[in-house]
Amino acid sequence: MKIKIKKLHSSATIPKYAKAGDAGLDLVVTTIKDEAYQVTYGFGLAVEIPEGFVGLVFPRSSIKKTDMVLSNSVGVIDSGYRGEIMATFKKLAGSVSNKYFVGERAAQLLIIPYPQVEFDEVETLSETERGTGGFGSTGN
Repeated sequence: MKIKIKKLHSSATIPKYAKAGDAGLDLVVTTIKDEAYQVTYGFGLAVEIPEGFVGLVFPRSSIKKTDMVLSNSVGVIDSGYRGEIMATFKKLAGSVSNKYFVGERAAQLLIIPYPQVEFDEVETLSETERGTGGFGSTGN
């Protein structure tokens, strides 16, 4: 699949897979906005994701070295969005956060298909073995 991508920053790096078989394309930092409780990384790129697909921005496994977490867990890039891909990380309380720097890979992008759904409002749902059991209902 080919997807149109536009560099918004002269030093932006076109995302690529680090290894064969990887699901995520690495995103390289071009700008940093460091605030008291969070850091926002700009990747200097905009993409044209086709209808029926979504871009998902996840932290890389190297996040464990930073004392930060991606503030919204997973970033969602809808097919109609044409702005810069960015990721905001929350600094963990009480830590002097290590952070990513310009030129480092800070996140990864997955582009996947999704179904369009319509809801059919009903009075009852089919029964299952689990039923309404929620958190911890399987005993673990």
